[in-house]
Amino acid sequence: MYAIVEDNNITKLITNPRSIVIGDVRYPAKIFSVWSSSELNAIGIYEVITNSSNFKDQAYYINTNEQYNYADNQVTRSWGTATPKTLEDENATDEEGVELNPVVVIEGLKTQKKRIVKQQASGLLAPTDWYVIKATEVADYNVPENVTTFRTDVRTKSNEMETQIDACTTVDELKALYEYTTQEDGTQTRPLAEFPKEI
Repeated sequence: MYAIVEDNNITKLITNPRSIVIGDVRYPAKIFSVWSSSELNAIGIYEVITNSSNFKDQAYYINTNEQYNYADNQVTRSWGTATPKTLEDENATDEEGVELNPVVVIEGLKTQKKRIVKQQASGLLAPTDWYVIKATEVADYNVPENVTTFRTDVRTKSNEMETQIDACTTVDELKALYEYTTQEDGTQTRPLAEFPKEI
Protein backbone atom coordinates (compact mmCIF):
# COMPACT_ATOMS: atom_id res chain seq x y z
CA MET A 1 0.00 0.00 0.00
CA TYR A 2 1.17 3.50 -0.83
CA ALA A 3 0.10 7.01 0.13
CA ILE A 4 0.31 10.29 -1.74
CA VAL A 5 1.50 13.13 0.48
CA GLU A 6 0.96 16.77 -0.48
CA ASP A 7 1.89 19.71 1.76
CA ASN A 8 2.68 17.25 4.58
CA ASN A 9 -0.81 15.76 4.41
CA ILE A 10 -1.92 12.34 3.17
CA THR A 11 -4.29 13.02 0.29
CA LYS A 12 -4.79 9.57 -1.17
CA LEU A 13 -4.16 5.90 -0.40
CA ILE A 14 -3.18 3.54 -3.18
CA THR A 15 -3.98 -0.09 -2.42
CA ASN A 16 -3.05 -1.40 -5.87
CA PRO A 17 -0.29 0.13 -8.00
CA ARG A 18 -1.82 1.91 -10.99
CA SER A 19 -1.26 4.81 -13.28
CA ILE A 20 -1.63 8.08 -11.34
CA VAL A 21 -1.57 11.81 -11.97
CA ILE A 22 0.46 14.02 -9.66
CA GLY A 23 0.42 17.69 -10.53
CA ASP A 24 0.35 17.83 -14.32
CA VAL A 25 2.21 14.58 -14.86
CA ARG A 26 0.74 11.11 -15.37
CA TYR A 27 3.00 8.36 -14.09
CA PRO A 28 2.64 4.73 -15.24
CA ALA A 29 1.91 1.91 -12.79
CA LYS A 30 5.36 0.43 -13.31
CA ILE A 31 7.01 3.20 -11.25
CA PHE A 32 5.89 1.27 -8.15
CA SER A 33 8.01 -1.71 -9.16
CA VAL A 34 11.03 -0.08 -10.82
CA TRP A 35 11.56 3.18 -8.95
CA SER A 36 13.48 3.33 -5.68
CA SER A 37 11.84 4.56 -2.48
CA SER A 38 13.71 7.85 -2.69
CA GLU A 39 12.52 8.40 -6.27
CA LEU A 40 8.91 7.74 -5.25
CA ASN A 41 9.27 9.97 -2.19
CA ALA A 42 10.56 12.79 -4.40
CA ILE A 43 7.19 13.02 -6.15
CA GLY A 44 5.20 12.53 -2.92
CA ILE A 45 4.58 8.78 -2.95
CA TYR A 46 5.39 6.85 0.23
CA GLU A 47 5.08 3.16 1.00
CA VAL A 48 2.81 2.68 4.02
CA ILE A 49 4.53 1.06 7.00
CA THR A 50 2.11 -0.93 9.18
CA ASN A 51 2.51 -0.84 12.95
CA SER A 52 0.21 -3.55 14.27
CA SER A 53 1.45 -3.52 17.88
CA ASN A 54 -1.98 -2.37 19.10
CA PHE A 55 -4.00 -4.58 16.77
CA LYS A 56 -5.41 -7.60 18.63
CA ASP A 57 -7.28 -10.78 17.74
CA GLN A 58 -10.71 -9.64 16.56
CA ALA A 59 -12.33 -12.74 18.06
CA TYR A 60 -11.54 -11.35 21.51
CA TYR A 61 -11.03 -7.61 21.07
CA ILE A 62 -12.67 -4.60 19.43
CA ASN A 63 -9.99 -2.71 17.51
CA THR A 64 -10.17 0.98 16.75
CA ASN A 65 -10.33 2.20 13.18
CA GLU A 66 -6.96 2.23 11.48
CA GLN A 67 -5.15 5.55 11.36
CA TYR A 68 -2.68 6.88 8.80
CA ASN A 69 -0.06 9.43 9.76
CA TYR A 70 2.77 11.18 7.95
CA ALA A 71 5.83 12.25 9.95
CA ASP A 72 9.60 12.18 9.50
CA ASN A 73 9.25 11.26 5.81
CA GLN A 74 7.26 8.14 6.67
CA VAL A 75 3.62 7.14 6.35
CA THR A 76 2.47 4.77 9.08
CA ARG A 77 -0.69 2.78 9.49
CA SER A 78 -1.63 2.00 13.10
CA TRP A 79 -4.47 1.35 15.53
CA GLY A 80 -5.38 2.78 18.91
CA THR A 81 -5.76 0.72 22.08
CA ALA A 82 -8.01 -2.31 21.56
CA THR A 83 -10.95 -2.94 23.91
CA PRO A 84 -11.55 -6.46 25.26
CA LYS A 85 -14.92 -7.91 24.36
CA THR A 86 -17.29 -8.68 27.23
CA LEU A 87 -16.85 -12.03 28.94
CA GLU A 88 -20.27 -12.24 30.58
CA ASP A 89 -23.74 -11.79 29.12
CA GLU A 90 -25.15 -8.27 29.43
CA ASN A 91 -28.56 -6.72 29.03
CA ALA A 92 -28.65 -4.24 26.16
CA THR A 93 -29.36 -0.61 27.02
CA ASP A 94 -30.67 2.40 25.14
CA GLU A 95 -28.71 5.61 24.50
CA GLU A 96 -29.38 6.78 28.06
CA GLY A 97 -28.13 3.54 29.63
CA VAL A 98 -31.59 2.20 30.51
CA GLU A 99 -32.12 -1.52 29.94
CA LEU A 100 -34.37 -2.32 27.02
CA ASN A 101 -37.84 -3.66 27.69
CA PRO A 102 -38.33 -6.41 26.74
CA VAL A 103 -34.81 -7.36 27.78
CA VAL A 104 -32.33 -8.01 24.98
CA VAL A 105 -29.35 -10.08 26.08
CA ILE A 106 -25.99 -9.45 24.46
CA GLU A 107 -24.02 -12.68 24.67
CA GLY A 108 -20.56 -12.52 26.21
CA LEU A 109 -17.55 -14.49 24.98
CA LYS A 110 -18.09 -17.23 27.56
CA THR A 111 -21.59 -18.00 26.28
CA GLN A 112 -20.37 -17.98 22.68
CA LYS A 113 -17.44 -20.31 23.41
CA LYS A 114 -19.58 -22.71 25.47
CA ARG A 115 -22.14 -22.91 22.67
CA ILE A 116 -19.37 -23.96 20.28
CA VAL A 117 -18.28 -26.66 22.74
CA LYS A 118 -21.86 -27.95 22.96
CA GLN A 119 -22.15 -27.99 19.16
CA GLN A 120 -18.89 -29.90 18.83
CA ALA A 121 -19.99 -32.44 21.45
CA SER A 122 -23.34 -32.87 19.73
CA GLY A 123 -21.59 -33.42 16.40
CA LEU A 124 -19.40 -36.12 17.93
CA LEU A 125 -22.32 -37.87 19.62
CA ALA A 126 -24.74 -37.75 16.67
CA PRO A 127 -23.21 -40.66 14.67
CA THR A 128 -23.71 -43.02 17.64
CA ASP A 129 -27.15 -41.82 18.71
CA TRP A 130 -28.74 -44.71 16.86
CA TYR A 131 -27.13 -47.18 19.27
CA VAL A 132 -28.90 -45.52 22.17
CA ILE A 133 -32.20 -45.27 20.30
CA LYS A 134 -32.04 -48.94 19.35
CA ALA A 135 -31.31 -49.90 22.97
CA THR A 136 -34.50 -48.13 24.08
CA GLU A 137 -36.61 -49.80 21.40
CA VAL A 138 -35.17 -53.32 21.27
CA ALA A 139 -35.39 -55.18 24.57
CA ASP A 140 -32.47 -57.57 24.06
CA TYR A 141 -30.06 -55.02 22.55
CA ASN A 142 -27.27 -53.32 24.52
CA VAL A 143 -25.07 -50.44 23.40
CA PRO A 144 -21.51 -51.73 22.77
CA GLU A 145 -19.13 -50.88 25.62
CA ASN A 146 -16.72 -48.91 23.41
CA VAL A 147 -19.60 -46.73 22.22
CA THR A 148 -20.80 -46.10 25.77
CA THR A 149 -17.25 -45.22 26.86
CA PHE A 150 -16.78 -42.85 23.95
CA ARG A 151 -20.08 -41.05 24.61
CA THR A 152 -19.26 -40.70 28.30
CA ASP A 153 -15.81 -39.33 27.49
CA VAL A 154 -17.29 -36.76 25.10
CA ARG A 155 -19.71 -35.50 27.74
CA THR A 156 -16.99 -35.44 30.40
CA LYS A 157 -14.66 -33.39 28.20
CA SER A 158 -17.49 -31.07 27.19
CA ASN A 159 -18.25 -30.35 30.85
CA GLU A 160 -14.55 -29.89 31.59
CA MET A 161 -14.18 -27.35 28.79
CA GLU A 162 -17.19 -25.37 29.95
CA THR A 163 -15.82 -25.32 33.50
CA GLN A 164 -12.47 -24.02 32.22
CA ILE A 165 -14.21 -21.32 30.17
CA ASP A 166 -16.38 -20.26 33.12
CA ALA A 167 -13.30 -19.96 35.35
CA CYS A 168 -11.73 -17.26 33.16
CA THR A 169 -11.78 -13.78 34.65
CA THR A 170 -10.16 -11.91 31.74
CA VAL A 171 -10.28 -12.07 27.96
CA ASP A 172 -6.57 -12.90 27.87
CA GLU A 173 -7.16 -15.94 30.11
CA LEU A 174 -9.92 -17.15 27.79
CA LYS A 175 -7.80 -16.60 24.69
CA ALA A 176 -4.89 -18.49 26.28
CA LEU A 177 -7.06 -21.61 26.65
CA TYR A 178 -7.09 -21.98 22.86
CA GLU A 179 -3.41 -21.30 22.17
CA TYR A 180 -1.44 -24.37 21.11
CA THR A 181 2.20 -24.87 22.03
CA THR A 182 4.59 -27.44 20.59
CA GLN A 183 5.98 -29.95 23.06
CA GLU A 184 9.45 -31.56 22.99
CA ASP A 185 8.04 -34.64 21.27
CA GLY A 186 6.57 -32.48 18.49
CA THR A 187 2.95 -32.78 19.61
CA GLN A 188 0.83 -29.69 20.05
CA THR A 189 -1.29 -29.11 23.12
CA ARG A 190 -3.48 -26.38 24.52
CA PRO A 191 -4.74 -25.65 28.04
CA LEU A 192 -8.38 -26.25 27.04
CA ALA A 193 -9.41 -29.89 27.24
CA GLU A 194 -9.67 -31.84 23.98
CA PHE A 195 -12.48 -34.10 22.84
CA PRO A 196 -11.66 -37.79 22.35
CA LYS A 197 -11.04 -38.91 18.81
CA GLU A 198 -13.95 -40.39 16.93
CA ILE A 199 -14.58 -44.12 17.24
